[in-house]
Amino acid sequence: MSFFKNIFSSEKKESLDKGLEKTKTSFFTKLNKAVAGKSKVDDDVLDNLEEVLVTSDVGVNTTLKVIERIEERIAKDKYLGTSELNEILREEIAALLSETNSGEATEFNIPEGQRPYVIMVVGVNGVGKTTTIGKLAYQFKKQGLNVVLGAADTFRAAAIDQLQVWADRVDVPIIKQKMGSDPASVAFDTLQSAVTTNADVVIIDTAGRLHNKVNLMNELTKVKRVMQKVVENAPHDVLLVLDGSTGQNAFEQAKQFTAATEVTSLAVTKLDGTAKGGVVIGISDQFQIPVKYIGVGETMEDLQVFNKYEFVDSFFK
Repeated sequence: MSFFKNIFSSEKKESLDKGLEKTKTSFFTKLNKAVAGKSKVDDDVLDNLEEVLVTSDVGVNTTLKVIERIEERIAKDKYLGTSELNEILREEIAALLSETNSGEATEFNIPEGQRPYVIMVVGVNGVGKTTTIGKLAYQFKKQGLNVVLGAADTFRAAAIDQLQVWADRVDVPIIKQKMGSDPASVAFDTLQSAVTTNADVVIIDTAGRLHNKVNLMNELTKVKRVMQKVVENAPHDVLLVLDGSTGQNAFEQAKQFTAATEVTSLAVTKLDGTAKGGVVIGISDQFQIPVKYIGVGETMEDLQVFNKYEFVDSFFK
């Protein structure tokens, strides 16, 4: 497929290759065992491949889709050698990702004509939500954009303190109130400040409590409603942060949050420390929500704009 001939930014690609190393090694060790001693893709190989994909956290439903696509190609071509399986898998997974992740984002940018552009960030505690917000602020600032952070996770003092650390580190303003304050009030103040100072991007942190979905739903709905009093159509993006290293648990979190609020994009973090990178493929496919960012390391630069072609290229390199 011609898109694999794209020339990728070497530094970013290197970081992505390194970040997906554990996933790739684990996947191909399993795949090689699945096709060992076979020259043709038959039912046995497909059964083994199904197990490889499921145990690589691609998820059952997405795995069945991939297997079905390969079966269609066997029926059409009449013969498929195991030597071709790698390339065909690569093409079918890229095609699957293309259905949800249309376009080919390469930069941290925001749509024209929407200022301030408001991003509401959701996700449970511990998934790397605050770190993602800090790294996003850094990347947007690097693009020459004025960024304001809003500490609307008022449930934990630590969340406000952590966001303050990132605001200081990136040197962007933060709007906050004391712990226990009304999150919607913080969001309102943040947007008012952003409008007054002509900010380009607003990133609002929210509480990550899942033990009571109804409360979470009500809280997020209220935050949205109050923001719209200041900026029409805010938030423009509801970004759900998921920890890629938790594998199937990330699916469960995605299910809970998409039921509680309208999620418009995903960030999958901590892919460098895990062999569960296949979760990106499954979550993107099952929830039909584009993956916008991926975390492949500790540094500021290791939060990347997700590019499906680069991802598949690194995965199958």
